[in-house]
Amino acid sequence: MTPAIGLIIIGDEILSGKRQDKHLSKVIELLSARGMSLSWARFVGDDRKSITANLRDVFAQPGIVFSCGGIGATPDDHTRQCAAAALEVELALHPEAKALIESRMRDVAAEQGQVFDPQRADNVHRYNMGVFPVGSTIIENPYNKIPGFSCAGVGGGQVHFVPGFPVMAWPMIEWVLDHTYAHLHQQGSSLERSVIVMGAMEAALTPLMEQIEREYPVKVFSLPSVDHPEFGRHIELGVKGASGAVADAFASLLAGLRLHGAELGPEMVRN
Repeated sequence: MTPAIGLIIIGDEILSGKRQDKHLSKVIELLSARGMSLSWARFVGDDRKSITANLRDVFAQPGIVFSCGGIGATPDDHTRQCAAAALEVELALHPEAKALIESRMRDVAAEQGQVFDPQRADNVHRYNMGVFPVGSTIIENPYNKIPGFSCAGVGGGQVHFVPGFPVMAWPMIEWVLDHTYAHLHQQGSSLERSVIVMGAMEAALTPLMEQIEREYPVKVFSLPSVDHPEFGRHIELGVKGASGAVADAFASLLAGLRLHGAELGPEMVRN
């Protein structure tokens, strides 16, 4: 089975509304394109205790987690330090990260027509962006070479840390999905089928939903609506899972709905 996949989005600016989150919908899209799905998401502010507690939790249990934001080297960036605290390891300048950061600084100096000076105060500070928990592996950044990093917890949690900037984060997440988790890709094998049930109440249909999940290896979902412009009050009721199991489960679901005398609307199929 595919491990649970989670997303942590870090930053006061998201919680305050100064910036609108773009990561959640994009990560769902990237996973869906590979036949994978997101199990959960959390939004966390720039608070060390909160970040550390959340990371300690995800490191302690099996799963795959992407963490976006807070890996820079300014005073409000805490993620690197919190990851080390959650793992109870030291921080150290990663040699591959150091080489990549230095390469970036040399590129910038050349673009500006300057001689690269590794001892200049701002350049020395930039190396802090490669100070990761001991034992980390790097995630290369195709946008500006400043890497992210991955860590594993003793409980089996695999956490991949990327910047908060979408232009950097998204290709880095794609790289991790395609290089580390290619064996989990299931394009074309996952299917979702649903039907509009007019004027229905979820409580009345719950026994049927529970029956379907007992009899078939699928998940049943129910999406109620009270003011749809076309269907009015209704429920979109469906099943999702491996394509072979979905076909039989959906047929059984329709049969059960007809036995209930439900008024059925359009059917939908999504990969």
